[in-house]
Amino acid sequence: MKLNLITVNFSNDALLEKLTGSLKKILNISINTHQLKLDFSDSYSSERGQYYSTEILLKCKKNLSVLEGYKILLVEMDIYVPALTYIFGEAELNGEFAIVSLARLKPEFYMNPTDSEVFFKRILKEVLHEFGHNLGLYHCIDWDCVMHSSNNIDEVDLKGSDYCRNCRQIINRDIVKVF
Repeated sequence: MKLNLITVNFSNDALLEKLTGSLKKILNISINTHQLKLDFSDSYSSERGQYYSTEILLKCKKNLSVLEGYKILLVEMDIYVPALTYIFGEAELNGEFAIVSLARLKPEFYMNPTDSEVFFKRILKEVLHEFGHNLGLYHCIDWDCVMHSSNNIDEVDLKGSDYCRNCRQIINRDIVKVF
């Protein structure tokens, strides 16, 4: 099983290296990193001041179909789906693609001081969460599980940073199937 972390229209090598190392420890799988430059202006809603994540995923699917394995896009722009005011991420359930927005994960977004450790923990949780959906996991009722649904940043901070025992069993079973 391979996971591709793809930064879209930004580069932060230190963050990507730290994220890759943490994900390798937690998931015990191969992780590659890539950078992608694409124009997403057609996905921008001037009324909302946000980008439509599903359209971004569709555009990236066309450009990244040659990459083998799961693909998680990391973007800095604020994203949404029509039914919600904003989202932290979106994933294809049992699919290969997911997107995580860093915009609302930054403490500064909420007028708080910069805190790189809080920011990193939030990114890690949301990447693991969306990857869990790719592996077929639904939202979990366990607050200590990274698969618990987060409707706001406080809930991201409250939930755990790893999968609960039940979700971990499902993921481990699926990872073994791939090999």
